[in-house]
Parts: sequence; C-alpha cells; structure tokens
Amino acid sequence: MIIKVLTLFPEMLDSIFSHSILGRAQSKGAAAIEAVNIRDFSANKHNSVDDYPFGGGCGMVMTPQPIMDAHKHVMKNIQVKEKIRTIYCTPKGKVFNQDLAKELSREKALVFLCGHYEGVDQRVIDEVVTDEISIGDYVLTGGELPAAVMIDSVVRLLPGVLNQEQSYEDESFYNGLLEYPHYTRPREHQGKQVPNVLLSGDHAKIDAWRRYQSLKETWLKRPDLLEKKRLTEDEKKYLKQIQETSIKAEK
Repeated sequence: MIIKVLTLFPEMLDSIFSHSILGRAQSKGAAAIEAVNIRDFSANKHNSVDDYPFGGGCGMVMTPQPIMDAHKHVMKNIQVKEKIRTIYCTPKGKVFNQDLAKELSREKALVFLCGHYEGVDQRVIDEVVTDEISIGDYVLTGGELPAAVMIDSVVRLLPGVLNQEQSYEDESFYNGLLEYPHYTRPREHQGKQVPNVLLSGDHAKIDAWRRYQSLKETWLKRPDLLEKKRLTEDEKKYLKQIQETSIKAEK
C-alpha cells in the first residue's frame, strides 16, 4: 500500500512511520509511507500557506494553492489504476472505527490531508477530498496525530505485516468485542496468580475462557458494543452467566 500524508509538519510523523509496526511494514515492502511538506509547494515568495478568513473571525485558514499543488504532485507519482481516496482529518468527519480500518486496508493507495490553524479552504475539500474522517469528538491542534492513528490501524491489517494473522483477529474490536486479559511470567506476582486454565495446556478450555472473559470485559466496559454483535449460542450462555454473577455480586 502507498500512503502519502500532506502536512505542514512532516517531522512530527517521520519518527512514527520509521518505528515499530509501521517501520516493519515498510521494511517488508507491505507499505510505503511518506510525509509530504505542503509548504514546499507554496507559490508565495514568503512560502506562506495560510491567510485570514473572509468574513472575519479568529485564526487563520490554510490556502488552497499549496495544498492543491501538493495533492496534484503526489497523485501524479502514485502508480495505481484504482481511484485513490483522499482523507481529510477533521472533527466534522465520520468517526473512525475498526470496520473503517478494514475497509481502508483494502485500498492500493491512500492520501491523508492534515489541516492546521482553523482548517483548510473549503474549495480544497470540495475538489480533492473523498472522505472526511474524525478519530473522536474532541479538537486537536492539527491532523497529524489523527492521520498517524488511522495509518497505524490500517497498516497493521495488511497481509504479512504482523507475524501471525491471529495477532489482530483476537484484538479488541476486531470481532466486535473487547480483548480478554493477558498474562505472562512469573506465575505469581505480589500474591496474585495466573488463572490455572491458562497453564492447563487444554486449548479448548483456554479458548472458552478467553471468549468468556472477552464478553465479560465488553459487558462491563462497553455494553454498547453488544447491541451490534450477533452472539453465538455459547456466547449467549456465557453472557447470561456473566450478568447473573454480576447481579449476585451487587446484592
């Protein structure tokens, strides 16, 4: 997958893209990620990229010319036949989730546009943006952190990036539930033991325990997720046990 990020602060992203899963994805050839400096495309002799908003108001707005030229440049250099989606990181957009991450991971190329100040000129959005996406109902200084969050979530789903496909299939939200608890050595720490079932070697029992715990975590912390989840008969039985146990504990 080819990913281009249009930003005023590429140095914010370069270190993120070169480490951990994103760095590994690039070394394996699964992804090619580049932060492109919008300021390099400014036709203004001062290399300015913002101006005062028409109609008055506080703050500055990113001007269309540098963004449009930067976008044209990266689109010209992405050699794929499919239509390329351009994502504008904005709190006004559709809220990002795991389903959207899966959808984007099927693309051959993605372009992210990171706004700053009071945002970008609307004509940029009308002309080149295909998706407006938010990572939550709060305001950040710019679009760099949201872009990094989305890219990390998308790239780790690409084939060959993680060592085992199971690594992400069991994670929170991948199957609509929160992830079960994890334990490692030592078996005992400050008087607390690792659950015996995890030491049993019985994989069927371990899988059942993990599914039970996953449902428990979801019901206690994010019950709203269960409204959209189609449960199996075993999961319905587990959930009933969890609810009954919880009610007894409250009495």
